[in-house]
Amino acid sequence: MKKLLLFTLLVSTIYSVQAQQAGRFRMGMDLGVAIPQGGGIGGVLNLEPKVNVADNMSVGLRFGVAGLAKDVTYFDINEDFEGEVAANASVTGTFDYYFNKGNSRTAPFIGAGFGYFALSSVDFEDGDFDNPDNIGNLEADFAWAPMIRAGVELNKFRMAAEYNFVPKSDLQNAAGDAIGEAVNQYFAFTLGFYVGGGRWRNWNNY
Repeated sequence: MKKLLLFTLLVSTIYSVQAQQAGRFRMGMDLGVAIPQGGGIGGVLNLEPKVNVADNMSVGLRFGVAGLAKDVTYFDINEDFEGEVAANASVTGTFDYYFNKGNSRTAPFIGAGFGYFALSSVDFEDGDFDNPDNIGNLEADFAWAPMIRAGVELNKFRMAAEYNFVPKSDLQNAAGDAIGEAVNQYFAFTLGFYVGGGRWRNWNNY
């Protein structure tokens, strides 16, 4: 009986240590609100598989979708317009650094990333313009862009604020001339959770 108890305790101890070691895999999902530069509101959904490369660092690949009503400016018209809500997809490589101390389940972090954004096309209603012949369409485009973020993990839950520095898109008329531009940068506040990876261990003791 004592041997069985000792064996059980040993296995539990080993599992506890392994659950906090570097090299563990985790999967996260975040859902939140997106606020494009210039105003408006939208939504964002991120899925992010990650690997703990050290006891206080992780790298991942974020797959995101952001629904935004883009702020559009026409070069020859002193007025801003808002296109219909369109979803932008992205794939971003990420890095997070954690400031946790001891075996606390609370782990503040900062992070950054760089990724590939697929910018969707946007249509406009005829009633938005005095001259329908000048209506432009924001065609689908692609761009590379950085991202920064900060937040905190509470046990298996996660809160974060991020900013995506996606460059502006050209608005073209039927002849292919650039007649305006659309803003793609956005701030997002997300809530989510992750599975796997375990708690971060006390890396200050190594």
